[in-house]
Amino acid sequence: MPKIGLTLGKYAPFHYGHKYVIDTAAAEMDYVIVMVYEDDITPIPVHVRANWIRVLYSSCSSKIEVVECYNCPQAVGYTPEITQAHDEYILKTVGNRGITHFYSSEDYGLHVSKALGAIDRRVDQGRTTYNISATEIRLDPYRHRVFIPDNVYRDLIVKVVFLGAESTGKSTITKALARRYNTEYMPEYGAEYWLEHQQNMTLAPEELVTIARRHVEIENKLLLTSNKFLFIDTNAITTYMYAKDYHGYALPELESLAKDCRHRYDITILCEDDIPYDDTWDRRGLEMRTATQKKIADELEVRGIRFFRIRGSVEERVNAVEDILITTMDMVP
Repeated sequence: MPKIGLTLGKYAPFHYGHKYVIDTAAAEMDYVIVMVYEDDITPIPVHVRANWIRVLYSSCSSKIEVVECYNCPQAVGYTPEITQAHDEYILKTVGNRGITHFYSSEDYGLHVSKALGAIDRRVDQGRTTYNISATEIRLDPYRHRVFIPDNVYRDLIVKVVFLGAESTGKSTITKALARRYNTEYMPEYGAEYWLEHQQNMTLAPEELVTIARRHVEIENKLLLTSNKFLFIDTNAITTYMYAKDYHGYALPELESLAKDCRHRYDITILCEDDIPYDDTWDRRGLEMRTATQKKIADELEVRGIRFFRIRGSVEERVNAVEDILITTMDMVP
């Protein structure tokens, strides 16, 4: 008879204490089911939290099954009504799967295992191996970074991207905000690449793919050391627009990277062109800045990307971004 383990949680967010429970179950069982509960304490959707676990256990996906659970009981406690509601939900969802062991680090292991007719297997209930809770992490992920897997931590960082034509203050605002929030900022990789590789003020279509791909790679590294926010100068939409302007088309990978921007970034901000134009040798002129600014706004509208406009001095722009962050954070994972 196969040994089948079950464990469950909100995983809001998933941390190494959770992983220790699943690792223990995987080592002892022939098959493990992980139930990921819908919950109103976090804006991070069930499917995102479930995919954290799927990614971490992709090498043994045939042995570990992750089940996304919706319309779950939300009440917590140990009254007969609450425990019955949870037991009935679990039995309805996985009760006919031949579960032999229930894994947890909580007192609810007693009533759930009894309802399943399974062995109550407690793992590190005293938190001696991993002295952390999801509640503590939610309050300050940066402080508790050591307890959070990389693929989870990246999703806890709010990605704020700044777009705008040349000489609209994107670099200045990202640096200023990084200092204000004690976090990282992502420079415009394309500008650095262009200065080194341009020929007759342009780049080949393949080089633009390289820029967009490398920009995302650097972003992903910076996310791992960011503190709540990562402020980003430009994204693949700008690179895509450059390709269309200079070559009349964009290669498929660049099109895909530009399309991904709609969901990759949590907040998109358009830096207005109300500041003096810095007419350096590598720029295309004030008239082009004005035209490009309108095209960027139009591109965001066409792609269905909600964006905010900021204008004024650096201080005014920083204050405007702070207001945006305050008013939108409830909607951002």
